[in-house]
Amino acid sequence: MGTVVDAPAVVAEEVTENMLGGKKVTVVFVLGGPGSGKGTQCANIVEHFGFTHLSAGDLLRAEIKSGSENGTMIENMIKEGKIVPSEVTIKLLQEAIIKSENDKFLIDGFPRNEENRAAFENVTKISPAFVLFFDCSEEEMERRLLGRNQGRVDDNIETIKKRFKTFVESSLPVIEHYNSKDKVKKIDAAKPILEVFEDVKAIFAPYAPKVSWNICDANMKPHMTFKTPPDLSTNTLRLNRAIQGTP
Repeated sequence: MGTVVDAPAVVAEEVTENMLGGKKVTVVFVLGGPGSGKGTQCANIVEHFGFTHLSAGDLLRAEIKSGSENGTMIENMIKEGKIVPSEVTIKLLQEAIIKSENDKFLIDGFPRNEENRAAFENVTKISPAFVLFFDCSEEEMERRLLGRNQGRVDDNIETIKKRFKTFVESSLPVIEHYNSKDKVKKIDAAKPILEVFEDVKAIFAPYAPKVSWNICDANMKPHMTFKTPPDLSTNTLRLNRAIQGTP
């Protein structure tokens, strides 16, 4: 923790695709300590790159609120201070992925530990394309959490330190596992929000939505078709040449 590794300006690697519910899906695990800014950046990724954001905690709370038998079981376990089995959380994640019309997913705050990780891969047969790791010092995360006007009711020094300790002991081994497979993209999350998102954009550039353009000739027949590449200037030149009828 605290070691800063700059995000690469360009990331060119093969996207890991997995089958679930009859469709290929891309899954990115989003991990970081409390107050590292995961939620803010997930919202930005959803808006700019078309991913669906799945929070394990939100799915569990929604299941409880539904009043289902499964939800009642989850609620009782939480009240009794028991840990909800990985299989329960994974089933909710699976159902959300299958029901979604999207094929790109951010899974936020999961897996929390090595048992979660192994269970997820064994049950779903999905390996993440990569892990997006928001690296931030304990001091900076503590400052952010204590400075929030509205936050968790238990955001005080003692509970923050406990949450950070849990993250280090439980979640860092997950990050180390994927790092050994060259699947971790580390972000310096201590920087201002906009600067952090610039690093995030560089990582997600290969996942940017493609826009198809059809250029027609005078008889309204398709003259050329292309997808918008990252280099818009090249695209503009091709468009002008197509309109003018020059090679």
